[in-house]
Amino acid sequence: MKKVILTTAVISALLIGCNETKQKEENTETVETTTGIHEHEMKEMSPEMHSMNNAWINEIKLDNGSKWQANLETTEGVNKMLSLIKASDLKTVEDYHALASKLNEDKNVVIKKCTMEGPSHDNLHIFLHPLIEKIEALGKVSTIDEGAEVTATIKENLEGYYNYFQ
Repeated sequence: MKKVILTTAVISALLIGCNETKQKEENTETVETTTGIHEHEMKEMSPEMHSMNNAWINEIKLDNGSKWQANLETTEGVNKMLSLIKASDLKTVEDYHALASKLNEDKNVVIKKCTMEGPSHDNLHIFLHPLIEKIEALGKVSTIDEGAEVTATIKENLEGYYNYFQ
């Protein structure tokens, strides 16, 4: 039950941030928040999307063999998160929790400033869903080894962005 609530909250937070203005005729969900009502096309997420691995690369698509054009804020946010990981001196569990907090702030900026639409936007969500879960998991690690493992998969996720977006 907690997983369903958590997943719903994560998806809702992601949807709130997107500046989706085009109303979809099919397969839409209306999300009511304190900031208004947002309609957003929803797609079923495969079970692999909820894991710590990078199975999202099996779900994401290219734009007819080319990278998707991403908005500048998204690319800047990914760059900032990668730089943050590379510059971090992680020695304690608390260091990993602090990194998770900073990554979460940067991720929230990416979501808030999302202006992408259509297939590029859909593929960005395929990239973001596991990243959101990984950052949340990093904030809950209880050992240094666990923190290092989750941080490594976040870094792989972020580096994978450049394979699909420009």
